[in-house]
Amino acid sequence: MPVILAEASGSSVTLNRPRALNALSTGLFRELNDALRQMDDDKSTGAIVLTGGEKVFAAGADIKEMTHLTFSEAFNSNFIASWSATIPGVRTPLIAAVNGHALGGGCELALMADIIYCSTTASFGQPEIKLGIIPGAGGSQRLAKAIGKSRAMEIILTGKNFSGTEAGQWGLAARVFDTNDSCIQGAIDTAEKIAKMSGVAVKAAKEVVNKSQDLPLRDGLEYERKVFHSLFGSRDQKIGTDGRVYTEGKAGVV
Repeated sequence: MPVILAEASGSSVTLNRPRALNALSTGLFRELNDALRQMDDDKSTGAIVLTGGEKVFAAGADIKEMTHLTFSEAFNSNFIASWSATIPGVRTPLIAAVNGHALGGGCELALMADIIYCSTTASFGQPEIKLGIIPGAGGSQRLAKAIGKSRAMEIILTGKNFSGTEAGQWGLAARVFDTNDSCIQGAIDTAEKIAKMSGVAVKAAKEVVNKSQDLPLRDGLEYERKVFHSLFGSRDQKIGTDGRVYTEGKAGVV
């Protein structure tokens, strides 16, 4: 049974290890990364929805894969580096639809997405401290940027979880839904809306927003302005400013 289900339409990916609560492993990420690369290379894919289904997003890493690891084995194999190697380079917008647990590596996976939608049943957390380790796939860095140092420090040092409602209140999740079904449908609706926009403008917008996380404000403003200027060389800009706007669902041509 494949551990990743990719829709034929190329718009959504579902983690598929239900008996293991979608526990994350190197094999699963190998399939996930391959699916995301293929979608990203497909010009017909305007946005991607990543979900674990209606009951659980991902309950964490597969403990069996790390139980007997030694330091030298983890270091020499660069263990879990591949987990976060591909997604940051995906240029197509990625929306995580989170229902149920998103813990440890599952929380880190959600944090790699461009937009997080979750239901009130969602539960986020970085419980690695309870195993005598720390987050290793970006959790300490991305969570602190998303919800602030103090909250992130409390969550990481105590291993406690936080709810989908809190994720929305703290700005981690863009939207919180009352039901699991509506969470996934909301993500699909947003992906379809994004897909109707100019592909080149969407990729540029994603790039400049992500740069805001890395650059000082002055440098970020200069970078944004240069990318803004560059879009005046695209056919989509001419289509958009000629009255054939994308809000009417008329996708442009790059």
